[in-house]
Amino acid sequence: MRFVHVIRILLVEWKWYPVNSFRVLVFLFCVWSGMNPSYAADGPLVIAHRGASGYLPEHTLAAKAFAYAQGAGAIEQDVVLTKDQVPIILHDVTLESVTDVEEKFANRKRDDGHYYAFDFTLKEIRQLNVNERRDHKTGQAAYPKRFPIGKSRFAVPTLAEEIELIQGLNHSTGRNVLIYPELKKPAWHRAQGADLTARVLEVLSAYGYKKRESLIYVQCFESEELQRLRNEFHCQLKLIYLVSDKQWDSAVNRAGNSAEQEFQHIATYADGVGPSLSLILKGVAADGKPELTSFVAQAHAARLQVHPYTMRVDALPAGVDSFDQLMQIFVQDAKVDGMFTDFPDRSLEYIHSR
Repeated sequence: MRFVHVIRILLVEWKWYPVNSFRVLVFLFCVWSGMNPSYAADGPLVIAHRGASGYLPEHTLAAKAFAYAQGAGAIEQDVVLTKDQVPIILHDVTLESVTDVEEKFANRKRDDGHYYAFDFTLKEIRQLNVNERRDHKTGQAAYPKRFPIGKSRFAVPTLAEEIELIQGLNHSTGRNVLIYPELKKPAWHRAQGADLTARVLEVLSAYGYKKRESLIYVQCFESEELQRLRNEFHCQLKLIYLVSDKQWDSAVNRAGNSAEQEFQHIATYADGVGPSLSLILKGVAADGKPELTSFVAQAHAARLQVHPYTMRVDALPAGVDSFDQLMQIFVQDAKVDGMFTDFPDRSLEYIHSR
């Protein structure tokens, strides 16, 4: 179908309102002209948090393919190791919240009651079915309105499999979507006798992620591991230091340390920070005006990018009435450089509409 014919259908036959027509036409033009929709607007990088996890079980290849189709500019991979030290994509080092491991391997839990991915070979992991995140004790979904628990069949992918999916889609579509792996608890893995970072770097290198200009960010909550990447592995890839409220409070309250000094220190080994939303948004006043911290301004002063987590339609911060308001606060008021979102389509829709 010719592009002009598509325009005629939208404007004449479907009788779309002008504002909706404009948004759709912008999107169609991006696709038609071979542009990546996620970069068509002058806005922050949209990072699919565990894929399009607002619609499909997190970290499944289905969720990643859907995020890609929605136009995400980057797609996240949380990485842990199996017993045979294969990097797999899983948010936790444990399995019971997102798989049926208790049904398949009831006797394999540790004394603390958890089933650890590191205690299973890849062949055993392949036998598990992935479900929407739930409380493994009650069976209740973490987000009840998302994909139904126990429906369809999903598997735990390896890091290599996911890279091949995204690189394959980049090849077939002509887009340049980034991968965004997170090293999950590397210090914990070392305590188990395995070097998560070394294994992940081997896979990344095998797929061409070696240089600073590679289509990748590597993230971690452990600043020591990011420094190890720079100093021990001489890693040139772009690095992001993830930080929670508790971590940041601890860092800036150390004797003789200030927020400005902490940002300057981070800048010696990382290219950006990934803070929780609450490190940027303190609250919303009665008149709807956001109360912002100085976090973004101070990070930018240290030449660090800011990629906060996590934008969710179904888990808005206190005082925020809508997802569009949340986006406005972080895109227009706080001026972040990127964002982790469970709903890439909704984030992109807001960015494109502005």
